[in-house]
Amino acid sequence: MLNKLAASELVLNEDGSVYHLNLLPEDIADKIILVGDPDRVAKVSKYFDTVEIKKNKREFYTHTGTLRGERITVMSTGIGTENIDIVMNELDALVNIDLKNKEFKSEHKALELFRMGTCGSVNPEVQVDNMLVTQNVVGLDGLMHFYQDYNFENEFSKSFLEKFPYERIKPMLYFSDWAEEMGDYYKDAKYHGNTATFPGFYAPQGRQLRLKAVDDQFLETLNDLGITNFEMETSAIYALSKLLGHKAITVNNVIANRRRGEFSADHHASEKNLINWVLDRIIK
Repeated sequence: MLNKLAASELVLNEDGSVYHLNLLPEDIADKIILVGDPDRVAKVSKYFDTVEIKKNKREFYTHTGTLRGERITVMSTGIGTENIDIVMNELDALVNIDLKNKEFKSEHKALELFRMGTCGSVNPEVQVDNMLVTQNVVGLDGLMHFYQDYNFENEFSKSFLEKFPYERIKPMLYFSDWAEEMGDYYKDAKYHGNTATFPGFYAPQGRQLRLKAVDDQFLETLNDLGITNFEMETSAIYALSKLLGHKAITVNNVIANRRRGEFSADHHASEKNLINWVLDRIIK
């Protein structure tokens, strides 16, 4: 791979910031909280002691400041792994590429990435309004098959692939797991489990309006294969972190149990609890 990047490969704005995130290297901290909803960024940063950076472009909102003397960033990704592909590559560019000269830096920098979101559970034993940390994840969106060097296998992935019955979907699957060394941040979470990341909200998650899903028992089948919960971003965060040399961990507040037909009685209170729970653990 050539060290010099073409302008068409590393696209920058007129001020030298990365194209989609609209950020310069000095705009981000080494610890970054990733949330889906742009509105959640301000809900997180209001707990910071100071906020020095507020930038946005499209669905990507970023606030950077300090909390208890430590610099921290919160950023929205929007929905889906296609947005995570943008976020992860541009965050990595900010710390590991000389943007001015468009050359790779000689020293690699690893970011700590904390996905903080909500999820649904397919396990009937998981109670709503509780924290669930993702250890293993399966992506059903196919993203990592576009990357030449990605290869991941562990006991969970081998067992899941062996038993997965949907041959049409099977070629899209890829797997990853958490940065285990970050597990101590969330060691008191009520649940640790295996997450499925879906490429959509309706049929991929078993919902049926005017269109039928592939199988009425899709979520139940995934639960039988060891899946605890589902959402739409973690597989790309974990897999791209491994490929790019960053560390990532996801905690979601379970706001729905699809097997029991339950939804959080007050998901706004649940969200506030999640934010405080995460900030109290990643910044001491």
